[in-house]
Amino acid sequence: MLSPEVFMRRALELAERGAGWVNPNPMVGAVVVKRNIIVGEGWHERYGGAHAESIALERAGALARGADLYLTLEPCVAAPQKRNPPCADLIVDSGVKRVFVAMRDPDPRIHGRGIAHLRQAGLEVIEGVREREARKLNEIYIKFKTTGKPFVTLKMAMSADGKIATHTGDSKYISGEASLRFAHELRARHRALLVGIETVLQDDPQLTVRLGRPAPQPWRIVVDSRGRLPLSAKIFESPSPIVLATTEALAVEDERKFRDKNVQIWRLPTERGRVDPACLIERLAAEQIDSVLVEGGAEIAWSFLSARLVDKIIFVIAPKILGGRAAPGPIGGPGVAKLDKALPLQEVSVRTLGEDVVYEAYVQRR
Repeated sequence: MLSPEVFMRRALELAERGAGWVNPNPMVGAVVVKRNIIVGEGWHERYGGAHAESIALERAGALARGADLYLTLEPCVAAPQKRNPPCADLIVDSGVKRVFVAMRDPDPRIHGRGIAHLRQAGLEVIEGVREREARKLNEIYIKFKTTGKPFVTLKMAMSADGKIATHTGDSKYISGEASLRFAHELRARHRALLVGIETVLQDDPQLTVRLGRPAPQPWRIVVDSRGRLPLSAKIFESPSPIVLATTEALAVEDERKFRDKNVQIWRLPTERGRVDPACLIERLAAEQIDSVLVEGGAEIAWSFLSARLVDKIIFVIAPKILGGRAAPGPIGGPGVAKLDKALPLQEVSVRTLGEDVVYEAYVQRR
C-alpha cells in the first residue's frame, strides 16, 4: 500500500504546473485514488479556468464513488468563487469517501469552511499531509491573501567574491546557462518584474520570459524618478505591460512621449528624492499584483531591503572572481552601521545549479 504522502506528492507536482498562469489564484492539484491506483487527476491550469477538483473528479467519473481524494488546498465553498461551481459541493456529490487536504485556504472567506462542509456531509477529512511543502508552493498566495500585499523576491546574480559586474560595468552573463533558465522560470512565476533605471541604462534588458515554450509574461516595472528611460530601450520590443514608477519630477512632455508608447505612468510619493518603495508596493497591491521579482540594481535592492519589503532573497553565485575596488556589489545604499542592525535571514537553503550555487533565504520579520 502506498502512503498518503506519495499521492499528495503527486498532487503537489500537478499543482506546480499552474505556476504563473493562475495568479492571483493559488496553485492547486487533485488526485483521485481507488484501491491504491490513481483513477483521475487534475490541476488548476490558468486563472478563470476549471478548478483542479472538478477536472480530477470528471476524469475519474463513476470510479470516484468510494474513492480517496487528495487536495493540495482546501476546496472552495459558494460565496467567494463566482467563475466556477463550489468544489466542496462537487466533492460531496461525487461520492468520494475520504479527502486528504494538505493545507487550509488562507483566504478568510474560505478558511475552514470547505473542510467543515465536507465533514458535515459525512466525509472523512484528513488534514496536514505534506503541509509544509504545500505552504511553500503557495507562499505567494498566502502572503497576498493574509496581508493584501504582494510577495517580494529579490534575485541577484554575482561572482564568488560578491560582484554583480566588473569595474567597467560588464555584467552579461555572470551566471551559467542553467541559472539563466532558472531566472526566466522565476520571472514566469511572478506577476511583476521590477528593476531600477540604472539597470536599464547599463544592461538594456528585455525583461521578458524566454523559455522556448509558452509562458506567462510579467508586468515590467521600471523605477525611474526623473524619466530617463530611453525610448530606444529593448523593453519596448515586447507588448507586455510597462509601468514607469516615477515622481512629480517627470516632465510633462516626457510623460506624453511615454504614454505614446503605451507606458503606464505612476507618479508616486518620494523618499529622499526617489520613489518611495512602500508606496510602490501599495500601488501594486491595488492593481492586484500578488508578486514582484526585484532584479536590481544595487540601490533598488537596498531600498526594498531597508524598507523591510523583501520576503525572500535568491542569490545565484557563480564560480568566478572579478575583483576590483570599484566593481559593484549586489546591495548598495548606505548599509547598516552596526552588526546588530543587520537584516537577519532565516530558513536558509543552498543548492548547486550547474556550476553555480543558489543561496535562498527568507528575511526575518522584526
